[in-house]
Amino acid sequence: MAPLVYLCARPQEGAAAAEYESFRTAMRQSEAGLERWDLVHEPLPADFATRWRGAVVGGSPFNVTDPESTKTDVQLGVESGLAQLARSAAAGETAALFTCYGIGIATRELGGEVTRAFPEDTGPTVVALTDDGRRDPLFGGLAQSFTALTAHKEGTARMPERAVLLASNDNCPVQAYRVGETLYATQFHPEPTGRAFTERMAVYRDDGYFAAGDFDRIAGDVLAASLSEPARILRAFAQTF
Repeated sequence: MAPLVYLCARPQEGAAAAEYESFRTAMRQSEAGLERWDLVHEPLPADFATRWRGAVVGGSPFNVTDPESTKTDVQLGVESGLAQLARSAAAGETAALFTCYGIGIATRELGGEVTRAFPEDTGPTVVALTDDGRRDPLFGGLAQSFTALTAHKEGTARMPERAVLLASNDNCPVQAYRVGETLYATQFHPEPTGRAFTERMAVYRDDGYFAAGDFDRIAGDVLAASLSEPARILRAFAQTF
């Protein structure tokens, strides 16, 4: 059986390595079962749809809504690779789960709209399943509402035409959706433990996601949060695909 792959969109090596480990642990995969491909340094290989049976995409300090004139060659290369993956997964040629930064790429590539109107503070937020979410193969076994971790400056204003809304909240109405049977996207981070998330916070402390002086307070909220449900999505993805 072909392995799964984590596609890295983070230029910070330490944060990228930790994010991979968070995905691998949450999905209960060995290093052979979840490979790693760094889009920051290597383009998406042409045979990605047959090399791997599915892909998970994490976060990034990049934003889809950054002015095109400010985007580096690295960012443009990452966006190009993830756009290819989104088209392929939407067509049923492979499976993909886009998270945080990744949902923005999938939304834009498939005809939706990404905006700066729906940022969420760094830390825990409560997410609720929709009726379609309760019936979904990956989300259906979750609690009706659950706590997840967010840290983002942009969100989905309009989903792709074929998208089915799976989860929502008031601050960012599009928290998760599915396109077809093999493309999933979440605005929240399903992979980190509270401890892993606070370590990631330290890397991006001065990047505008939160006031640096609030670090200890936010970290305390994160460490106190119950985060049992989001990782179940990743395990279901690994088992289903």
